[in-house]
Amino acid sequence: MAKIYYDDSTNIDILKNSTIAVLGYGSQGHAQAQNMRDSGLKVIIGLPANSKSIQKAKEDGFEIFSPYEACKQADIIQVLTPDQTQLQLYKESIEPNLKEGKSLVFSHGFNIHFEVIVPPKNVDVYMVAPKGPGHLVRRVYLEGGGVPSLIAIYQDFTGKAKEKALAHASAIGAGRAGILETTFRDETETDLFGEQAVLCGGLTSLIMKGFETLVEAGYDPDIAYFECLHEVKLITDLIYEGGIANMRYSISDTAEYGDLTRGPRIIDDKVKQNMKEILSEIQKEKGAKFAKEWLEEAKQGYPNFSKLRELGKQHPIEETGKKLRAMMKFLQKK
Repeated sequence: MAKIYYDDSTNIDILKNSTIAVLGYGSQGHAQAQNMRDSGLKVIIGLPANSKSIQKAKEDGFEIFSPYEACKQADIIQVLTPDQTQLQLYKESIEPNLKEGKSLVFSHGFNIHFEVIVPPKNVDVYMVAPKGPGHLVRRVYLEGGGVPSLIAIYQDFTGKAKEKALAHASAIGAGRAGILETTFRDETETDLFGEQAVLCGGLTSLIMKGFETLVEAGYDPDIAYFECLHEVKLITDLIYEGGIANMRYSISDTAEYGDLTRGPRIIDDKVKQNMKEILSEIQKEKGAKFAKEWLEEAKQGYPNFSKLRELGKQHPIEETGKKLRAMMKFLQKK
């Protein structure tokens, strides 16, 4: 059982005299940077001259520097750019400025765990990984709460890496909700598996196959959309709020019986075996097939990724959903 830390176990003051350079100002970058600043820390932003995020960062009141200059000024360098771009950023801007005693921080362990980036031994390397999208990290912080986060220590040169990681996590609001300690290996591999097998890949494939099954059987696509996609949020909200048992308590007896008797026929042992194969492709000790494939895809200019993305957009469920969502005024407000 992982130990959970809260604000009373952290000391943000240890970071008060440090300059934190946040490289990237996207979903996580804008949220973590603003939360840390509002917690009393000195934060600067590192962005290339052609970045579309410069104007937004300026509007939010930050000093903007080139990634190289930001890293030069910083005591703590936090990398919040896409996984596949981090090596080039590291070589060009971070490595030349990674002086002894500085800290290198990630919110996902991909590049460190798979040894794409190999930092020098005389710096601290740690992770602060909020378990929620950036807009939620920011919104909940402003409401007085926080999103739970993971921390992990990869390298502790100063002997204070864990203390800094806890303070860093607390500064983004995680100490209000819970900070769990893990490892770069566990965070990276479980995160990739969750995305591929359940949260993104598994869920979207399940939704589309359900939609196709009903439409091919002659049912109205609009009804199929509501049953297989629209109501997913209602069910996942119940699970989020109180677990699977809470969801089953809240639905009808008919729905619960169908869940318990038919669900295992859909997600059966064959599906579980497929999940095990996907996990083995992720695991470093088994060759890190996925990481190598993804980095090569990026190197080649995303030919397969772009093709699959476009095919996904052309699925009939997207056209049906676009039409139906246009009729939902509560969605238009968002």
